[in-house]
Amino acid sequence: MKNIGNKIQYQIYSTMSNPDPNRLPVSYEAWEEKARDVLEDGPYYYVAGGAGGENTMKANLDAFQQQKIIPRMLRNVEERDLSIELFGQTYPSPVLQAPIGVQSIIHPEGEIASAKASAEMGVPYIASSASSVPMEKIAEEMGDAPRWFQLYWSKDPDITASFVRRAEQSGYSAIVVTLDTPMMAWREDDLKNVYLPFLIGEGVGNYFSDPAFLSKLEKSPKEDPNAAIMYWTQIFGNPGLTWDDIAFLREHTNLPILLKGILHPEDAILALEYGVDGIIVSNHGGRQVDGAQGALDALPRVCEAIHDQIPVLMDSGIRRGSDVIKALALGAKGVLVGRPCMYGLAVAGQQGVKEVLQNLIADLDITLGLTGHQAVSEIDRSALCEVKAEVEQMK
Repeated sequence: MKNIGNKIQYQIYSTMSNPDPNRLPVSYEAWEEKARDVLEDGPYYYVAGGAGGENTMKANLDAFQQQKIIPRMLRNVEERDLSIELFGQTYPSPVLQAPIGVQSIIHPEGEIASAKASAEMGVPYIASSASSVPMEKIAEEMGDAPRWFQLYWSKDPDITASFVRRAEQSGYSAIVVTLDTPMMAWREDDLKNVYLPFLIGEGVGNYFSDPAFLSKLEKSPKEDPNAAIMYWTQIFGNPGLTWDDIAFLREHTNLPILLKGILHPEDAILALEYGVDGIIVSNHGGRQVDGAQGALDALPRVCEAIHDQIPVLMDSGIRRGSDVIKALALGAKGVLVGRPCMYGLAVAGQQGVKEVLQNLIADLDITLGLTGHQAVSEIDRSALCEVKAEVEQMK
């Protein structure tokens, strides 16, 4: 993906003489606006909404606004390299597609469209436990393209073990354990719209195809879908988990295990002590705890606690290439992108997701060069202003 930014720019500008009035958006805001036009209230707010008064969603975006980049000059940025290495694999950019379930409510092709777009771009796709289609189907459509599996840790240990085993057998190369959703948050938009897609059989593809799940039912989901959904409500999430339970996952997989949802540095230290392979700093895009710290604000302290012993990634609030630069400068090895991809999916299916990813990576490439860096591996804290120092000087 060397110099992808220039190539994408030229492709867009080459249509100047005959611009298509119906062409797909470029900016995040335009994607969201078009998604609002095509989605009904329930699906739209399920994606766009957050917990409570949505203060954490605002905190995520504000955290990026507070960080300021200092470009450097005359550094020869003609050739640029966006590639990163994670767990022995080299990826063309530091961008991964975040795990998001229930994509069938956004577009008929759902996760298949998103996964295929990721495969086209070489962007690792993180499949959700709550996917509308089974993980094996996603893997089949992706071929050899990179993919990880996100685990919602079930209250039923047999189902948890089965999910992990299936992921490993299907060619997923890492397990991402989401910790911040042991139960559904208080989401006012969903309550107002009386909308929880799982209760109408959406987002349960992995469960309804799982041998451990099916063995607990008297009748198959086809014969008695309501009973299957009710059992799902009993076993989804596990608020009784503790750090000691990490050993259970180690017993059932040799894949790298990443913990997603870490914000406190003491939890990062515990993750090291319990032998996990990576951390994802995240507040679930503001969807779980209202009034929580912005994910970017939490990132530096987590990275300081980890001390480069394992990779730290982050999500929650990535919208543009400059956001990726800021996250890398504060210690992240890579970033996960969620809502922008879902708006692309709503507007134009696979092509929409591809263009969202393509534009974000192109923006990152150009911004990297304009900051005076040849490679994302060069980015560190020196790329950003010291905000506290600036405030002291103004006093």
